[in-house]
Amino acid sequence: MATEKARSCAKFLESSKPYFAMISLQFGYAGMNIITKFSLNQGMSHYVLVVYRHAFATAVIAPFAFIFERKGQPKITFANFMQIFILALLGPVIDQNFYYAGLKLTSPTFSCAMSNMLPAMTFVMAVLCRMEKINIKKVRCIAKIVGTLVTVAGAMLMTLYKGPIVEMIWAKHSDPHSKNNATSTTGSPDKDWFLGCIFLIIATLAWSSLFVLQAKAIETYKSHQLSLTSLVCFIGTLQAIAVTFVVEHNPSVWRIGWDMNLLAAAYAGIVTSSISYYVQGLVIKKKGPVFATAFSPLMMIIVAIMGSFILAEQIYLGGVIGAIFIVIGLYCVLWGKHKEQKEIKVVDEIALPVKDAQIAVIAGPVIEATNNFIEIKYNQKGETNEKLSSTVVNIPIQEPAMNSSQETKA
Repeated sequence: MATEKARSCAKFLESSKPYFAMISLQFGYAGMNIITKFSLNQGMSHYVLVVYRHAFATAVIAPFAFIFERKGQPKITFANFMQIFILALLGPVIDQNFYYAGLKLTSPTFSCAMSNMLPAMTFVMAVLCRMEKINIKKVRCIAKIVGTLVTVAGAMLMTLYKGPIVEMIWAKHSDPHSKNNATSTTGSPDKDWFLGCIFLIIATLAWSSLFVLQAKAIETYKSHQLSLTSLVCFIGTLQAIAVTFVVEHNPSVWRIGWDMNLLAAAYAGIVTSSISYYVQGLVIKKKGPVFATAFSPLMMIIVAIMGSFILAEQIYLGGVIGAIFIVIGLYCVLWGKHKEQKEIKVVDEIALPVKDAQIAVIAGPVIEATNNFIEIKYNQKGETNEKLSSTVVNIPIQEPAMNSSQETKA
């Protein structure tokens, strides 16, 4: 009895690992948004933050890539280098700089809500690049289209309508003086708020474009994904340094000490660019990408609670309604992708026996008659080696009945 309980408990823990991992990742992402927002409010340049973040990420990922993937490295041709260069430009430079700029002008909760547009934007980019086909007759395609439209509608609502402040239950009895201070630090004029929304939309478009291009680059680095990530982070760091030198002319912006700025850069680089990559890769390998993406709205809820406690963040009605629209659209798109993956899996499973049958037919039967048996040999290709093996089927043959004349002769 005790053994059965221990087995069931162990089985439950094993099946719950992906859920615990993704929930922990959402807390990690939420912490990054809160710490980064606090650092930006203290005056840190987001251009410098991007440089330090990806320098930390390169320093953490590169040793693992060297240890585990140093054999059979793909040759860096001009085409491969241009792919890595554009990936670094889209991710570490454009996406991160615009995201941090939008985060600085809006709020962590708002930025997390906007980031939930990523699956819908990726679907649009895949359609434009002809990597995704649309069939109106299929429900899954309709779900992805409707989900994309609802997501865009939610983003437009959050951008154009701010609305009244939504009071949190735990913030109703807080000191009004602290609210005024929070407004001066985290709140922003309508013009800056609108500009921050535009920055976040551009960041999401850049990130979705990176996913589309990364699908092509992974074909070359299929067995060396850590190496690809290290190269992208390294080249992205160099590009971010060049951008920072052009934009920031004051050398003092590079100064960083043992303070919140260092914590923000190290936390973003190690947790959200290194550990999260490894953990999320394991979860995607076991449960699929749809399962991993489905937890992203949880980050928005965690950030809303943490932001209201730590930063005294104010949440507006337009943001709440728009976030609800974005989450509904997100799950519509994910449901369509889930159905599509199931259809592809079924087609692959059906195709396998057909291929095996074709191999058997091409090999052809070899018939040998010995004594009173017929041996039919089919050449089959072994799974462990490439030598042909034989399967022998023995079929007994009945002797013909002797007629009366043959009996007389006998």
